[in-house]
Formats: sequence, C-alpha cells, structure tokens
Amino acid sequence: MVCSAAAFYGSRFCYSLYVLYGRCIPIASTNTTKELEINERIRDKEIRLIGADGSQMGIMSPRDALRMAMDQDLDLVKVAPQAKPPVCKILDYGKYRFEMQKREKEAKKNQKVVEVKEIRLSLNIDTNDFNTKVNQAAKFLAQGHKLKVSIRFRGREMAHTNLGLDVHRRFAEQLEGKGVVDKQPKLEGRSMMMFMSPAPTK
Repeated sequence: MVCSAAAFYGSRFCYSLYVLYGRCIPIASTNTTKELEINERIRDKEIRLIGADGSQMGIMSPRDALRMAMDQDLDLVKVAPQAKPPVCKILDYGKYRFEMQKREKEAKKNQKVVEVKEIRLSLNIDTNDFNTKVNQAAKFLAQGHKLKVSIRFRGREMAHTNLGLDVHRRFAEQLEGKGVVDKQPKLEGRSMMMFMSPAPTK
C-alpha cells in the first residue's frame, strides 16, 4: 500500500487514505459511524483548531493545522462542520471511530423496544372475556407498549358498527389512567381499529 506525500497537498490518489510517516488510516464510512472529513480532505479556507489536549489553538489554514497534527502523529478531524469557521480537532481518528462505535452499540443495547400489541374484541364479548382483555391490555401498557384494539364485523354485524364504537369506548374507559387514545375508532373494511399508548407519567 503506497501513497506519496503529494496527498498532503490534495493529490487525487489519496482520497481514501491518509499516510503519515508510513502510517495508513482507512477513512471509509461504516454503517454505524458517520464519515467525517479528515486530514487532506479538509479544504476550507480557514478553520478553528482544538489541540489534542483540548486547548484552543486559534484560527488558521487547514494546511498549517495538518502540519501540527503530523508533528504529533495524529489526525486532523473536522468535528463541527456547521460552525463558522468549521471546528477541527487533532486526535487519533482510528481510536475516535472505535469509541464512537462502542458508544452507539451501548446506546442500542439500552434502547427500549416499543411494540404494538393487538387486542381483539367482538361485538358480543361477555363480561369475563372483556375484563380479561382489559387486564391484558393494562399489562402491555405498563410495559410501555402501544395497543391496537380491533373488532372484526362478521356477516350482518356490519349493520351495527355503532355497537363497535360503544365497545371501544367502554374499553378505553376501563384503561383510563393507564392508557390514552392516540387514534379514535375507525372502520376500515370489516374491521374497526383504535390505537392507544401508555398514559404519560406524572
């Protein structure tokens, strides 16, 4: 793997590699970490530089900042591209990417997965079944899940969709304080659906 020192001055042969005293650092993007502009790819007229120790180094050209990074065998990384002028920092890019990917993995582990649980009711549901469905829905809501409450109309039941509205209303009332209605009951084909989510915690 060979790359000439011309990369420092913007050679097109080194868009994907930065070679520093024989050290090559791949900068291809990954699925987890957004690619940042580093080293010779930083082409702004001027930047604000932060040193490897966090000290403010002032405003200078990217070329001068890259020389300082090279002297420390480190990389020049644009960390705040939207700032005026953009903010760059001297750091070990390989180590930085590793730490970022590690943090993203930890964040995904701690991320709570919210599922939509379906509760199926019927027009002629008896009291015991109704209460069982309410208790089941309350458990789902307590676990942080959302609810899809559905009623399927069969045959001549389509002539009494207003009764479905009444069942949904009673169901939502039984869950008052535990869940809130996100979408009011709506008829779609032969099914009437209502969506609920956990009640906000006080």
